[in-house]
Amino acid sequence: MTTALETIKTINPAAYPKHVGIIMDGNGRWAKQQGKARTFGHKAGVESVRAAIRFAIQHELDVLTLFAFSSENWKRPEQEVSVLMELFMFVLTKEVKRLHKNKVRLKIIGDVSRFNDRLQKKIAESEALTENNDGLLLCVAANYGGRWDIANAVNQYIEKTGNTKLTEDDITANISLAEFTPLDLIIRTGGETRISNFLLWHAAYAEFYFTDELWPDFREESFAKAVQCFASRQRRFGLTGDQVEES
Repeated sequence: MTTALETIKTINPAAYPKHVGIIMDGNGRWAKQQGKARTFGHKAGVESVRAAIRFAIQHELDVLTLFAFSSENWKRPEQEVSVLMELFMFVLTKEVKRLHKNKVRLKIIGDVSRFNDRLQKKIAESEALTENNDGLLLCVAANYGGRWDIANAVNQYIEKTGNTKLTEDDITANISLAEFTPLDLIIRTGGETRISNFLLWHAAYAEFYFTDELWPDFREESFAKAVQCFASRQRRFGLTGDQVEES
């Protein structure tokens, strides 16, 4: 049987999404299936992060945005939050040199001021090390929420201009990732069919792909299935199907 990885080789790369966002869901449920603590699932999910980055590099995506920790995740059990913070620190420390070697530029989006000083310093060091790389842009959304992002964009605009009447373009210019390729595709693992406050402004014309696969099981073949599905869709942006075909 032909795999999705083989199939997408027959698709014109121009039909690939250039900016993909992933909601990495299902770590806790995966761990429960293994008879382990929820934190075991978060650690297992790191290999899926590596697989997604490998796929994005190999298929020349412009931007990969991973939803690592939402502003709502602080409500989780204290032990789990603590492990997530330490895991974030560990991954930044261990993986950033590998990212740099592969010319990946790392950018963290979200309100990092709530993190401890040690983690904030590591974030700044990691971004500084990779800031001149010209390969994949890897964005990690940490203490991030789409509503926060919109409110922050409005506040930034008002602070810069003094104006209190904004247009859509004003918000777009001040939102996270404003300077990068627009969002094409959101993938959510874990069987849920919602976007949980992820990239709300950016998602206006993004395509959505939901899979029952839990995040620790997500690999390159999984990513290829999402790309294959994306490439089969007609993106109209308000036009009719006939207009798109004519153009």
